[in-house]
Amino acid sequence: MDKILNLDFSLIKDLLSFDRQNPLLFNSGLFLLLFAAFMLIYQCVRRVRWLKMITVIAFSLYFYYKSSAGYCFILLGVCVSDYIIGIALGKSVRSWLRKSWVALNVVLNVGMLVYFKYFNLLYETFCNITSTRFDPLDIILPAGISFFCFRSISYIVDIYRRQLEPCRNFLDYTFFLTFFPPLLAGPVVRAKDMLPQIKENAMATHAMVSEGMFLIMAGLIKKVVIADYISGNFVDRIFDNPTLYSGFENLMGAFGFTIQIYCDFSGYSDMAIGIALLMGYRFKDNFRAPFKAQSPTEFWKRWHISLSSWLMDYVYIPLGGNRKGRTRQNVNLMSTMVIGGLWHGASWMYVIWGAYHGILLAIHKAISKAFRLPATLKGNRLITAANIFLTLNLMVIGMMIFRAQSLQHLWDMCHQITHNFNAQVITAFIEGYLFIVIAIVAAYMMHFLPESWTRWGIRQYSALPTVIQAIILALVLFLVIQTRQSDLVPFVYLQY
Repeated sequence: MDKILNLDFSLIKDLLSFDRQNPLLFNSGLFLLLFAAFMLIYQCVRRVRWLKMITVIAFSLYFYYKSSAGYCFILLGVCVSDYIIGIALGKSVRSWLRKSWVALNVVLNVGMLVYFKYFNLLYETFCNITSTRFDPLDIILPAGISFFCFRSISYIVDIYRRQLEPCRNFLDYTFFLTFFPPLLAGPVVRAKDMLPQIKENAMATHAMVSEGMFLIMAGLIKKVVIADYISGNFVDRIFDNPTLYSGFENLMGAFGFTIQIYCDFSGYSDMAIGIALLMGYRFKDNFRAPFKAQSPTEFWKRWHISLSSWLMDYVYIPLGGNRKGRTRQNVNLMSTMVIGGLWHGASWMYVIWGAYHGILLAIHKAISKAFRLPATLKGNRLITAANIFLTLNLMVIGMMIFRAQSLQHLWDMCHQITHNFNAQVITAFIEGYLFIVIAIVAAYMMHFLPESWTRWGIRQYSALPTVIQAIILALVLFLVIQTRQSDLVPFVYLQY
């Protein structure tokens, strides 16, 4: 009896304690069990609006606590400050006062980002310039801080632009900002899209539940079966020691990481959107087959759509967009993409990555204007294929910059590819990494399937009896369990 009590106490302690090495993630078995229990409670209270709100907020804060411990109070603090500033901004008439409220919100959010994400980078840079000793502060980055700070800024700016009325129900706003599906790694859901659904007390339909389950299964397969497998068994080895491998292997590592990060990040987005659908809330798509893009401009309309559109609306356009001449447009593009790169973390490699994409966008804009090209070329299949091939390779180069640990590592990879390609290893590579090759090729092939096939799959799954849907779900979970690594692999974008 004592052993049973001790076991129960230990289990409760584990559920209530924060473990930095084992955060609560969508791809963990613990989350699936807790979410199943949560959904049972949710179904019981969903028609009583205030009770449903409190239940979801409580679970969201618990979910965030299991990822960031006491930093959940920062999240609550942002809820309070946004609510107060939003109400005050809505009542303000004078232009200078309205701008002051927006500035206060931006300073608070950007100030948090600078402290938690960039303080040590700035401090190290200062020490290098002044030749003084660098002793970094032990700063723990709160999970998802970039995502909820951007959501906070967009809420206040939308009120300032009179595109959104201030939320006068504190529970509604807290529900929006703490809502757990997009909390840690996006999408960057905007208040003007989410708050109306919250006010309507949205309910999930059978179609929404079926679509949600389909997206959750797709996300798990992308993350665990593809991304984690090729990462742990191949990609990480290449990027950790590029000089130990031939140029061909380095090239395959670059293409492998490109599809890995897509499957990892879009897999999280699929699961976040799917989980929200189970509760009756619909988010916009965050990825639309980005490697089908025919230009850098089109790529950013397909990749991490919620972030790229956020940068467009709240950085690029306020800077002047394309309204002030070609030179100013290029400066605005470069500034926006550098900010987007720096958003990913405190590393100069991210700044270089952002600048690289800014240059690509500026070049594409110049070529398009000179030759009067449309954003997406249609017609000749050969030209379309050539554009997709060129754009994909440009994006792979960008991913090499993104993933490389330093400029030296990036140089080593490029040198191996250009000076030590060694095509003779191709046969041995395929034999030695057969399942890796199959996973990478299969992932790219699935990516390039027509989008209509995905919509058809959702319709077919939705039309199945509930029992058959449950069996398919069980089979997918079994596949995920069989292929997952012994240690839980966090989502790549949790660090941003």
